[in-house]
Amino acid sequence: MSRIEFKSVRHAYPQPAGQSLEYALKEVNQVWEDGGAYALLGPSGCGKTTLLNIISGLLTPSEGSIQFDRDDVTRLPTTERHIAQVFQFPVVYDTMTVFDNLAFPLRNRGVPEARVSERVGKIAEMLDLSDRLGQRAAGLTADGKQKISLGRGLVREDVNAILFDEPLTVIDPHLKWQLRSKLKELHQQIGVTMIYVTHDQVEALTFADQVVVMHDGSVVQVGTPVELFSRPKHTFVGYFIGSPGMNVLPCSLDNGQPVFADNPLASAYPVDAALDGKLEIGIRPEFVSFSDSGIPVAIEKVEDLGRYQVVTVRHESNQIKMLVGEDQAIPAESPTISFDPANLRLYCDDWAVETGDA
Repeated sequence: MSRIEFKSVRHAYPQPAGQSLEYALKEVNQVWEDGGAYALLGPSGCGKTTLLNIISGLLTPSEGSIQFDRDDVTRLPTTERHIAQVFQFPVVYDTMTVFDNLAFPLRNRGVPEARVSERVGKIAEMLDLSDRLGQRAAGLTADGKQKISLGRGLVREDVNAILFDEPLTVIDPHLKWQLRSKLKELHQQIGVTMIYVTHDQVEALTFADQVVVMHDGSVVQVGTPVELFSRPKHTFVGYFIGSPGMNVLPCSLDNGQPVFADNPLASAYPVDAALDGKLEIGIRPEFVSFSDSGIPVAIEKVEDLGRYQVVTVRHESNQIKMLVGEDQAIPAESPTISFDPANLRLYCDDWAVETGDA
C-alpha cells in the first residue's frame, strides 16, 4: 500500500492540427493517504477517469509528477505500479471457473498454489462467492461477475491501491446498495487504499471517508460528506451535493450583510472586506422556511415525497427550492419565506467567501 501524491499534474489530449491545447485535467495537487477510502465525484466529462488512469499508468500526464511513497512513478509503466483496477463493465473469463478467475492474478505472478487456494478462499468468503467457486463464470449474473472483478483486485497482497471506475453502473438498482455496503466492509477489513470514481453522490457519500469533487477538469473541494454538505467551498459543490441541491441566488452587500432582490438578509458570517466580482448567496432547501414576514414568493410546485415535501417557489425571476415536513401546512395565500442566518453562505465568483467564523 502507498501514499499517492499528485504534484502540479495536468493533462491534455492531442488536438487536431490548428486547434489550441485544452486541458481535460487542470492542475491537481492532491494526496491520497495510505489506507484511505476516497471517491472521485463529478458529472461526466469532468476529468475523473483521466485522473484515475494517470494513477494507474494507463495515461502519462502532460505535466507534473506522481509519487508513490515519495518515489516518482510518473513514467513508470502500469505493470510496475502494483495497481488493481476494476472497470465499469465486468471483465471475467467466462470459460473459467469462479476459482480460476480469482486465482488468475496470483498464478500470473508465480504465487505458490497453496497460498493461491488460501487467498482465493478468503476473498471468496468476503464476497459471498464460496458456494460458487466451482461454477463457470459464464453462468453468473452481472452482479456476480462484477464481484469476480472486485475479487481479482482484492486477492493480491502487493497492491498499492485499488481503483474503481464506476463499478456499479451495470448492476441492478436493488443490488447496488448491497455491493456498496460490501465494498465498504471490505475496505475496513483489508485497509488498502481505494479510489472510487462515480457520478452518483449516494455512492460517493456512502463509500468514501473523503470525497474529491471535480468540475470542469478541476478539483473544487475535498472533504467528508458532512463538510461538503454543510460548508461547500464552491457553488458547484453546493448544487451537486444534496437532493435537491443548494439554492444559489444573486445578491449584493450592504454593510457586510447580503441583500437579495432588495430584501436585506441576516447572515451569521458578515463580510468585512469589499468584494469585486459576481456575488451570490447559497442556502440549502433544508434551511428555507415559511415565515410570518420575509421574502414574498409564489408557489409553483409541491412534490410529496412521503417524509417531506419539495416545494418550489419563485421570487421575481428567481426559483427557490425548500424542504417542508410532511405535516407542515403550506400557506394558501401571500406566502413569505426566510433563510436561516446560520446556514446562509456568501460566494464571490463561485467560491465561498471565507470569514473569521466560517
